Amino acid sequence: MEYSLPILPTISTSFIVLSAIMVAIGWNLIRKRKIDAHRKAMLWAAIFAIVFFLIYASRTIFVGNTSFGGPDHLKIYYTIFLVFHITLATVGAVMGIISIITGLKNNLAKHRKLGPVTSIIWFFTAITGVAVYLLLYVFYHGGETTSVIKAILGF
Repeated sequence: MEYSLPILPTISTSFIVLSAIMVAIGWNLIRKRKIDAHRKAMLWAAIFAIVFFLIYASRTIFVGNTSFGGPDHLKIYYTIFLVFHITLATVGAVMGIISIITGLKNNLAKHRKLGPVTSIIWFFTAITGVAVYLLLYVFYHGGETTSVIKAILGF
């Protein structure tokens, strides 16, 4: 049986990976005191994250979310993992916005404290996001595409 990966989730997941890569590059650049290059890398990281979010939100609104299609005995573990990922992503996004604002406003004392924590959260967000993608579309075939609440909670 031939199976192809869904295009929008594949593209959106790629953008989250690109975002995390740009955060890593930006972090490395600031360690080398390359401030302008750091700023550009982090703004690209933000742009890639925004593109991810726009694709994800559009798909959620117009198509729906895909429920877990793996074995029933794994569904509870997947759901817990998904809630963990969503929590990380939400916290990471809010902290990312604050980190960008503090950096652009030259509030460097706050930015230096917040930036590394935000970056680590964003790395875990990207890693868990890729894991969710793999569980939904690669390791198991996705379940039905339905509303967010039904896809996440199963009702």
